[in-house]
Amino acid sequence: MKKKIVILGSTGSIGKTTIKLLEKDKKNFNIILLTADKNYVELIKQAKKLKPKNIIINDASKIKYLKNKLKRQKIKIFLNIKNLKKIVKKKVDYTMCAISGLVGLAPTLEAISFSKNIAIANKESIVCAWNLIERSLKKNKCKFIPIDSEHFSIKELLNDSKNYQVEEIIITASGGPFLNLPLNKFKKINPLKAIKHPKWKMGKKISIDSATLMNKVFELMEAHKIFKIDLKKFKIIIHPNSYVHAIVKFKNGLSKILVHDTDMKIPIFNSLYEKKNKKITTKKIDFKTLNNLNFAKVDTKRFPSIKLISKIPNYNSLYETVIVSANDELVRLFLKKSISFLKITECLNKITNLNQFIKYKKIYPKNLSQIIDLDETVRLKTRTLSII
Repeated sequence: MKKKIVILGSTGSIGKTTIKLLEKDKKNFNIILLTADKNYVELIKQAKKLKPKNIIINDASKIKYLKNKLKRQKIKIFLNIKNLKKIVKKKVDYTMCAISGLVGLAPTLEAISFSKNIAIANKESIVCAWNLIERSLKKNKCKFIPIDSEHFSIKELLNDSKNYQVEEIIITASGGPFLNLPLNKFKKINPLKAIKHPKWKMGKKISIDSATLMNKVFELMEAHKIFKIDLKKFKIIIHPNSYVHAIVKFKNGLSKILVHDTDMKIPIFNSLYEKKNKKITTKKIDFKTLNNLNFAKVDTKRFPSIKLISKIPNYNSLYETVIVSANDELVRLFLKKSISFLKITECLNKITNLNQFIKYKKIYPKNLSQIIDLDETVRLKTRTLSII
């Protein structure tokens, strides 16, 4: 029987990687829904290749064009990603949530209700609303699959181990494009340089987060929530080659590492074919690679964002939304060339220290609207402070 598949954000980096894997094995998959924000050209290509039953575009100006281009296909075309349950009326086997930013939270929560398995490649949703996601997973008997290479690796390394057996979990960071750039040249960093990651092919937002190392701060927060392990047990180290994604040290003296190529198709492939004997073609990791793994401590002068870790509560709170929203807005401003690269972390530190927002450390996220309202408040304050 064919697996029924939904991809939210099919035209983004993770979405396109998932699509490539599905294209190679069409006979085993039935695509129920693909969604895109504005990239109608890529969505049309995907629709013609995979012939999904439904597609959604958020850009109203492109609806007529889509209907014209796909008029010979038996595909239903919808506007706006809201009310997913009206489109997907029966349970699907697998949903990939690949919409970046907090705008992906509402669709993710809705998708859980009609999914047997859900892969979430959205850091912001997990960081800000893990308690809401977890509650919905239990209610709808939906299985969560971590997709980030680090969390995928931690899951594989922990296997059936108990949390009390873990002494330390190390998450690796490539260091991004400016790992060896002299500090006196940071003032001249522009968006074009910052999005050129030396190892991974990613979207602009995540590429900037990699350059500041905020992506690792978020990944640490995610891992803490997903695996329910104390924040103090996590550590970030620099590993420029990016072959090792996580290391788990156990109290019994053993340490486990997981090595795989720098390609997101590996965790995605394993999430699609979980427990099935399927082969994937990847670059060969030989002795030369293993002999040059190279690890180093994080330089806090180069990556001051790491200092934010000390501010993170060891429990679910709305303060995580403050960090996520402020960072997201600052990255947006940097990409527009409204602020400098150095101002991202500088302003983020300033905003997260405001009494107006520190109080949210004591407030538990109860619902989606609470998070969305705070997101808007933080973004407004961030825009005000960053241009001073």
